Amino acid sequence: MMATTETLRSVLRTSRSQPILKLESADQRAPLALDLLSLGSRAALGASFLLSVSDRLGFYGNPGERGVSWGTFERFLDYAAKVNAFAPAWMVLFLGTAATVLEFLFGVTLVLGLALRWAAFGSAGLLFLFGSAMAISFGIKSPFDYSVFAAMCCALFLGLAGSNRWTVDSLL
Repeated sequence: MMATTETLRSVLRTSRSQPILKLESADQRAPLALDLLSLGSRAALGASFLLSVSDRLGFYGNPGERGVSWGTFERFLDYAAKVNAFAPAWMVLFLGTAATVLEFLFGVTLVLGLALRWAAFGSAGLLFLFGSAMAISFGIKSPFDYSVFAAMCCALFLGLAGSNRWTVDSLL
């Protein structure tokens, strides 16, 4: 516990060694740090899922425009076929649609903090499947280039140790 407290204490200090958060003790800082890390992880993962879904539904513009990865669901399905090159062609529509629906559901539930543990573990599983498919189809470097496994670990953190503070779950 002492190493954790000292590590947290050093993280919560500015370059002039002044505390960023003026709390009475380290025992008060640890729960707040966990709450903030959980909130940030929920927001980052949830927003990533929702932004990706909105891109493939064309909300950011047409394919080829600045900041648009897919622009249409059809172009996303073309990408899904490449990522799942090992899967039969008839399965691509199912996989692309399932991924889109799950990303939307996990994005909303993570942002709201609704059924947080389920959403976190579901997100981790989905990201593991994405990363594995990318590694099989494009090589092991590909999922690391897109931080898929890092996002998966973030989701696992939320499921295993994440805080329920500032969630819809805490209101129910």
